[in-house]
Amino acid sequence: MTTLAAANGIEIAYETFGSPGGRPLLLIMGLGAQLIHWDDELCELLAEQGHHVVRFDNRDAGLSTHLHDEGVPALGTSSSYLLDDMADDAAGLMDALGWTAAHVVGASMGGMIAQTLAIRHPERVLTLTSIMSTPGPDVAPPTPEASAVLLAAPPTDRDAVLAQSLKTWSVIGSPGFDLDRERILRLSGQAYDRCFDPPGTTRQLAAILASGDRTERLGTLGVPALVIHGEADALVPVAAGHATAAAIPGATLLTFPGMGHDLPRPLWPDIVGAITKLTTS
Repeated sequence: MTTLAAANGIEIAYETFGSPGGRPLLLIMGLGAQLIHWDDELCELLAEQGHHVVRFDNRDAGLSTHLHDEGVPALGTSSSYLLDDMADDAAGLMDALGWTAAHVVGASMGGMIAQTLAIRHPERVLTLTSIMSTPGPDVAPPTPEASAVLLAAPPTDRDAVLAQSLKTWSVIGSPGFDLDRERILRLSGQAYDRCFDPPGTTRQLAAILASGDRTERLGTLGVPALVIHGEADALVPVAAGHATAAAIPGATLLTFPGMGHDLPRPLWPDIVGAITKLTTS
């Protein structure tokens, strides 16, 4: 069941898995993605390991508040908010949940938000897991092909949106694993039906670009950290994962051959195991 919480002046939509008495685990999704992109089965696997899992929609995504009045920014020149604000949204959600602190896992832009949350609110982050993310937008640029699909003009027709999703994930997904067409089409259809807001995604991207590099600030962290990255990531190349791990004192780096900018189902047991090892150590 999706619930709305007041957080940082907006409303955040979230869902939970597992026992409320479990280890609190906050999942933060990436650019333009919604809470459903943390697959139900993956959340259940994490819950089975003793976590109380919360997944949520970032601002300008899904059923959380969309800042429609801010319009569409010109990328690289303006932004109506920063990753700092999105990190404060996550902290506000934790307040609403009654969580003093949590284990925090972020994927892609979600990893950037998780890093920023640990920087701004270190007392709220028990452990940090940064997946297929980067300490800054210029650390490891995407391939030209990945940039092209990321910046492609979005269609509006539902069938065309689903077709574009297949094309996108065929470029930035995991070449070492079979393309899960059924999952891509199912989630893309669900996301379209929940909320379709390309300008919101553009505002999120503007926030990434306007927030700059976190490398120096990551060096101040004292939180146990895990960095997970695909060695075949075309959108956020693996060099960004190495840079993230190098920036965070004591961080563990885990890379997977053949993994691109997604979470292939065959790797879920390894990913869940690595996160659980961190949260129970």
